[in-house]
Amino acid sequence: MKKEDLKGKKVTVFGLGVNEGGVGTVEFLERAGVKEIIVTDMKNREELLPSLTRLARYGNITYVLGQHRPEDFLRTDLVIKNPAIPWTNEYVRLAESNGIQVEMDSGIFFDNCDNTIIGVTGTKGKTTTASMIAHILKESGRGVAQVGISRAPVLGMIGKIHPKDIVVFELSSWRLSALGRLKRSPHIAVFTNFFPDHLNYYRSISAYRRDKQYLYSSQKKGDIVIADSTLDFIREDSVPSEKIFFSSKEGERSQGVFFSGDEVVIVRDDKETVLFRTSDIRIPGGHILPDAIAAATAVFMAGVPASKIASGLRTFRGVPHRLEFIAEKRDVSFYNDSAATVPESAVLALRSFDAPVIMIAGGSDKNLDFAPLAEEIIRSAKGAVFLEGNGTERLLREIRSRLPEEDKKRRFETVSDMGKAVEFAFRSAEPGDIVLLSPGAASFGLFKNEFDRGEKFREAVAGIATGKK
Repeated sequence: MKKEDLKGKKVTVFGLGVNEGGVGTVEFLERAGVKEIIVTDMKNREELLPSLTRLARYGNITYVLGQHRPEDFLRTDLVIKNPAIPWTNEYVRLAESNGIQVEMDSGIFFDNCDNTIIGVTGTKGKTTTASMIAHILKESGRGVAQVGISRAPVLGMIGKIHPKDIVVFELSSWRLSALGRLKRSPHIAVFTNFFPDHLNYYRSISAYRRDKQYLYSSQKKGDIVIADSTLDFIREDSVPSEKIFFSSKEGERSQGVFFSGDEVVIVRDDKETVLFRTSDIRIPGGHILPDAIAAATAVFMAGVPASKIASGLRTFRGVPHRLEFIAEKRDVSFYNDSAATVPESAVLALRSFDAPVIMIAGGSDKNLDFAPLAEEIIRSAKGAVFLEGNGTERLLREIRSRLPEEDKKRRFETVSDMGKAVEFAFRSAEPGDIVLLSPGAASFGLFKNEFDRGEKFREAVAGIATGKK
């Protein structure tokens, strides 16, 4: 769907939301000369106020809020759905069964962008990796357009990208599903890792993986896919692009990019090049190393010399809500890792610190396995406070099942708001301890999303009195 094809059309935007994506889509349609826009969302006007305020200057938008009407999916020329809405949704099916085209922002973006695109996916680490790639490119003097990274807009970027810019696009499985339909993949594909997630959305892990594989399945000869060495399904997939595998385990020299001593090395045409040294990374925690290796490999293949990669990593300070240092109060340090929405991420966060950790964990359930997180909390956490949610209930059952018989009825502090969670954690902390928000679960229920959860944590920490606990 080219931008010029939209002029004079009627378009339904299915799901506005409160992040940049929906607003960017509407603004793109306005610039494209769309005649009439229907915005439909189950949220009410109060919930959508930030987005509605942004769009108040446009007069050709009809808002249908708190409901969806069948006619908005039948009396229209095109439906653009929010990425989180599945293709199996009844209104998507209604439109398609009546010959109405349904698109997503990622597909329209690829149809309207001729720039080199570095696409990044993975169950976790994709935001950090994509941000790192963009930062290193900028520091090396390249023009960069960041698309879909964290809450960055997608269609809102069309028309703002210089022809020589390299586009760095963070691609969720949902956005990749649209590329699969169009048989499009980025020129350089970066696949950080893969483990179960979104099993409240997908019927099976194989369905989730299939959407992820669209990252590279339509690549052409001359394109590149960069992937963690553990992703055997990528080795087995037959694609014409070049595959480069990286390992963050010491000494795995059989991989194209490996870690040895303090050095990360890439092998090209029998020549070894040191991309960077681990001492160049200034963010705490060993979990960041695979992301840095993936990012360094991507920018090296995009033509950035190794010396620029190392200097770029040295000035990279991380991403909000991902092991983000917030403050120190009475010698207690606070870290925001709200983006840890799966148990595996919270496990890695716990392992990132040598100091004692009081953990704030739990939330809503995505049908994931909480056993590894339960084991790590018992083994590594000095203490824990839990946020209410059905995921928390499952996590606590896993913890209790692993405790000695005399501790199985132990009471765990479970709270319904972030202020209380921070208060309890700080009260039990001693000088030198760390209070870590790393939920290992989804945010819905108590919070709008994981970003809202992280901001509530930041506000609660800021409100701590610096006098007596």
